[in-house]
Amino acid sequence: MEGFQKELTDNILSFWIEKMGDESHEGFYGRIDGHENLHAEANKGAILNARILWTFSAAYRILKKEEYLEMAQRAFDYIKEHFIDKTFGGVYWELDYKGNPVNTKKQVYAQGFALYGFSEFYRATGNTEAFELAKEFFFLIEKCCDTNLGGYFEAYAQDWKPIDDMRLSDKDANEKKTMNTHLHVLEPYTNLCRVWDDSRLKDAQRRLIDIFTEKILDKKSNHLNLFFDEEWNVKSTAVSYGHDIEASWLLFEAAEVLGDKELVEKIKTLSLKIADAASEGLEADGSMVYEKEGSHIDGEHHWWVQAESVVGYMYAYKNSNDITYREKAAKAWEYIKNQLIDYEQGEWYWSRLADGSLNRKDDKAGFWKCPYHNGRMCMEMIEHFNCR
Repeated sequence: MEGFQKELTDNILSFWIEKMGDESHEGFYGRIDGHENLHAEANKGAILNARILWTFSAAYRILKKEEYLEMAQRAFDYIKEHFIDKTFGGVYWELDYKGNPVNTKKQVYAQGFALYGFSEFYRATGNTEAFELAKEFFFLIEKCCDTNLGGYFEAYAQDWKPIDDMRLSDKDANEKKTMNTHLHVLEPYTNLCRVWDDSRLKDAQRRLIDIFTEKILDKKSNHLNLFFDEEWNVKSTAVSYGHDIEASWLLFEAAEVLGDKELVEKIKTLSLKIADAASEGLEADGSMVYEKEGSHIDGEHHWWVQAESVVGYMYAYKNSNDITYREKAAKAWEYIKNQLIDYEQGEWYWSRLADGSLNRKDDKAGFWKCPYHNGRMCMEMIEHFNCR
C-alpha cells in the first residue's frame, strides 16, 4: 500500500491550511458544507479545534514541516484563549464565530480531546505549558470518575455540577456512561503515558482497560456495547462497526504503553476478536457499513469508519501475521481512494450513502468533520507500517 504521505500533505492538511484559517476572528472557521460553501459565521466546536491541534502537532512531529507547527500553534493559542474556562476549568463545548461561549457544558469527551491535543503538542514541541495543561486536564477528568462503580460520567454543567441532558449529540441516548466517551478518554491517556511516567496515570489507564474488557465488551459477540446507566446496565442494542474496529487498535495501544507483557498479550488476543466482530460490517468492495440495530443495517459508508478500518486491520495483521487482515486494510484503502477522496477540492467527502451516491448534505469540514480520523490513518501508516 502506498500514497498515504501524499494524501496527508497534498490533500488533507493542505485543505485545512488553505481554507479553514479564520483571519478575521482568529483560530479556524466553524464550517465548510458539502457543497464547498464556507460558513464564516458558523459556531466553533471544541472537538474540531482540539482535533486540529492534535493532527497538526502529530504531522509536525513526524514530518517536521514548519507550516504544520504554525497551524498547531494557532490551534493551541486559540483553545487556550477562548475554549478554556478560566473560572471553572475545562473546555467549553461551543463558541460563536467571534470566540464567545454559547454552550458552556463540560462534556468529558471534549476534555479528553483537549488533553489529546495538549499532550501531542508537547510531544511535538516540548512546550511545557502544553504539558502542564495536559496534566491539569488529566486530573480534571479523574474528578469525573465514578469512584463506586467505575468509569466516567458523561457530562456536567459549566460549574461541574450534575446536568440533565448528557448527550454528546442529538443522535445519542441520554445515558450517564457511554463507550464513545470512554474510548476517547483512553486514547489521550495513552498519549499522555508516552510523555509522563506517573503512577496515577498508569493506574487510571489500567482501570480504563478493565472497564472495556469487563463492562463495555459483549463477551458473547465481541462487539462493544454503546450506552449504559450509572450501574453499567446496557441501555442499547446497536452495533457500531466503526467504533469496534477503532477500539480494536486503540485498546492494544493502550496496553502497549504500560509495558506489561501479560496485559499486552491478553489485549492482543481480545483486539483480534473485536476486529473479527467488526468484519461483520464489511461489504464486498472493502467498505464498512455504519451500524446495525436489530435486523436493520445502516448502510451508509462514513469517511471515519473507512479510515479506522485501514488502521485497525493493519494492527490486526501486525498482531497475528494473518495476511487476510492486511488484504482487508488494502481493500478499505482502495475504496477510500475511489469513493471518498475529493481530488479537486481537497479533503474527503462525509460519506457514500447506502445506494452508493455521494453525500453532500453533510459537511466537508465542521463540528464533527475534522482532519483527525483520515489524517491519523495516514500518519499511522507512515510511522508504524512504513507505508508512504
